[in-house]
Amino acid sequence: MSEIIFDSDLIRRYDKAGPRYTSYPTAVQFHTDFSIGDYRVQVEASNASGRDLSLYFHIPFCDTICFFCGCNKIATKDRSRAEPYLRRVYKELAMQSELFDPDRKVRQLHWGGGTPTFISHAEMRELMKVTRQYFNLADDSKGEYSIEIDPREATAETIAILREVGFNRMSLGVQDFDPGVQKAVNRIQSEEKTYAVMEAARKEGFHSVSLDLIYGLPHQSLSTFSATLEKVLAMNPDRLSVFNYAHLPEIFKPQRRINESDLPRADEKLAILKSTIETLIAAGYVYIGMDHFAKPDDELAMAQANGLLYRNFQGYSTHADCDLVALGVTSIGMVGDCYVQNLKPMDDYTARIDNDDLAIFRGISLSTDDLLRRAVINQLICHFVLDFADIEQRFKISFEDYFSRELEDLRPMMDDGLVDISGRRITVSSPGKLLIRNICMVFDIYLRNKTGQRFSKVI
Repeated sequence: MSEIIFDSDLIRRYDKAGPRYTSYPTAVQFHTDFSIGDYRVQVEASNASGRDLSLYFHIPFCDTICFFCGCNKIATKDRSRAEPYLRRVYKELAMQSELFDPDRKVRQLHWGGGTPTFISHAEMRELMKVTRQYFNLADDSKGEYSIEIDPREATAETIAILREVGFNRMSLGVQDFDPGVQKAVNRIQSEEKTYAVMEAARKEGFHSVSLDLIYGLPHQSLSTFSATLEKVLAMNPDRLSVFNYAHLPEIFKPQRRINESDLPRADEKLAILKSTIETLIAAGYVYIGMDHFAKPDDELAMAQANGLLYRNFQGYSTHADCDLVALGVTSIGMVGDCYVQNLKPMDDYTARIDNDDLAIFRGISLSTDDLLRRAVINQLICHFVLDFADIEQRFKISFEDYFSRELEDLRPMMDDGLVDISGRRITVSSPGKLLIRNICMVFDIYLRNKTGQRFSKVI
């Protein structure tokens, strides 16, 4: 899976906007007609399945705003705002736990944000303690418990406490080490601070450490980003995420602080991406897909090799069989055959929880067609190959008949060398792996039937 052929001409031709497929249907299809009652029906069916659980907690607070950020967050230096928010999360935990069979194991848990380490050490301990009161967490050898870390918000003591309460994986935000880039995006972060957090994680026995980088930020160039990458590789992370910066200031207000004229040109971005891929593969990393790289013995790489990789709202996942329970403002869950999202405004979330109701405000129940297309897209985006017979067996269809239009639409991509369709199988080529979003978009019925949806560019 690690071989990648970088075809600049193909990338330029296919570089259009499209979903990242952290879900299918994507979040633009969620609607407010989906009710708490609909959610309860899905949970009941989910309990009958006996699947394991995954918990996601959204901690929305940030001490400072990074100008590139498109996440749902609240910028504040007032640390006391965390306590009343967490009290509502505890109440939400209690209400959610009443719906689920207490014997169901939690195999995955993730704190995201915002900046999860915004909360105090005492609050970290309390949040995990309350979680264990209401849900049945697997032990350290079987559970995958991860947290997003801003190294500016963490000390060696912080890392020790996180390990003590049960976390065994972490991702560190780096983005870029170049001082000019850091100043332009309002994220001043030293190499020494990042390295100290990584060393603390290794000392405390974290199973996996991932670093996040972004290419396409203001003042970046091939030479400056290559220098950052060299420093990152010296830190020897288990995984790397290298994201494309999507400049959408009309949607994300902090991006209005970024000078568009300072952004690297399209050809410079492509040069950065090409060099990054070549450097990481030469360093022994496996290309997982969609901006992600991992060492061959990392769980992501092994899950992909064993056909068990999955994709959800936290990105690539090793547990396809878990129902995802969402907790906190604006968080998104996946339970049974539905997606569900909590209220976005903090005041609305608070009022709903205080009224002893779940904070759900929209979602979608998946149709048989949704489930079929989700299976196709997930298989392609995670494994780059799709056997017609597997889908036919699962969904009792004739693949060629059901997807006759899609197979016809793939022919130009086959002519361009992105895919091969033969032997009742779709195989994504090495050049096509970088354009996997385009290939998946062919199977997206909502994208086919609607226009005007705003997504980021695929590269």
